[in-house]
Amino acid sequence: MNNASSNAPAAKSEAATDVRKIVLKEVGAKWSKFSEQDLSALKGKDDLVTQVVAKYSIEKAQAQRDVDALLKDRHI
Repeated sequence: MNNASSNAPAAKSEAATDVRKIVLKEVGAKWSKFSEQDLSALKGKDDLVTQVVAKYSIEKAQAQRDVDALLKDRHI
């Protein structure tokens, strides 16, 4: 049995975790009103848009554009 193929899902999961950490760090840098707890609780892009609207009192369309620009086709 080939070990490389059995480790592939773990490697993919680790890579996704690394991307999430990078994205959350960028989110925290752009929107400083987010606490570490807020960031770790984010469930996805839509949740981030909702939280940006709530914390910064901006229009949802503007928040969506800002989030899309920051994420650049990445996922939380």
